[in-house]
Amino acid sequence: MAGCTIIVAADRRSVDLATALERRGAHVHRAPALSIVANADDAELMRRTEQLIAAPPDIVVVTTGVGFRGWMDAAHEHGLDEGITAALRGAQFVARGPKAHGAIQQAGFTADWVAESETSAEVGEYLLASGITGKRIVVQHHGAGADGLDELLAGAGADVVSVTVYRWGPPPDPEVVRRSALQAGAGEADAVLFTSAPGAASWLAVAEEAGALDDIRRRAASGRLLLAAVGPITAGPLLAADLETTIADRGRLGSLARCVIAHFGGGRAPSLETDAGRLEVRSGGVLIDERFVPLSHTAARLMEALFVAGGRVLSRAEIGRVLPGSDRNGHAVEVAVARLRESLCGAELVQTVVKRGYRLAVIEY
Repeated sequence: MAGCTIIVAADRRSVDLATALERRGAHVHRAPALSIVANADDAELMRRTEQLIAAPPDIVVVTTGVGFRGWMDAAHEHGLDEGITAALRGAQFVARGPKAHGAIQQAGFTADWVAESETSAEVGEYLLASGITGKRIVVQHHGAGADGLDELLAGAGADVVSVTVYRWGPPPDPEVVRRSALQAGAGEADAVLFTSAPGAASWLAVAEEAGALDDIRRRAASGRLLLAAVGPITAGPLLAADLETTIADRGRLGSLARCVIAHFGGGRAPSLETDAGRLEVRSGGVLIDERFVPLSHTAARLMEALFVAGGRVLSRAEIGRVLPGSDRNGHAVEVAVARLRESLCGAELVQTVVKRGYRLAVIEY
């Protein structure tokens, strides 16, 4: 993944994800679009935990892994861990997806059912079909707040206890998020990774406000920007914004990392066959037959424009529009092309088409 710049638009476990990609040679920027804020009303959380110890639930609904782990950690800190473990031991566990499932197992319990779609709607349908009249159900909510489960289950005759462990807060550094969106739109990043739907929606809102969303959409459609989500729910806001999106297979951070590594390191990234060999373009340079050649920022932007053109001739005016800065006249274009050719160390990639402009030396089949 040499030459790849990856933006991780996530807070939770972003260090683990970044480390996995950096080991493969990527340069990673962390730009969490939201933060996770612990429940301000910790006393209320403990009060409800004590209620469940006194009157154990029949069913436990776990909507997020981070929320369930946070609840168990909080119970431990207040000396209620043994009590809540005993209270939940005989309950049926329902998970809203694989991450919730993993947290249940980590805490020493067994998930009796896992929603394949990772939606609260599927959880509700399953429970209603199971018959819940008179059942005591605890619902651990995710950071985005209520999702209608409480009302649905209570309306079916269940005794519902709601537990909220954390909530989504503002990004730790809004300017970092804004800068990441501009990078993604300007060709200075190769991928943006998302681990939650609220985080994806927040990042897109920042991108739109910064005026970068159309460029991001264009680059994603061309294949030059990978937008990757940890699961279908996370991908929802991206797909709703008409953005080409890749979804990891198993809804885990490890699966997301493997998805990105396979894209850039397994031959899935867009490529062209040229006179100099198989060509891939990255924000930090180019791969020519798997040999990485670093490029300056200006040269990389010029190469991306030629790559996306796919062998079509770009006029000097078209090339001038992709060059940074205000000096984009014919001489500036000639200098940029000359410097790009020099950086390519003799690789015959950029051809001059007399009186028309420049093109990549793409092999026509």
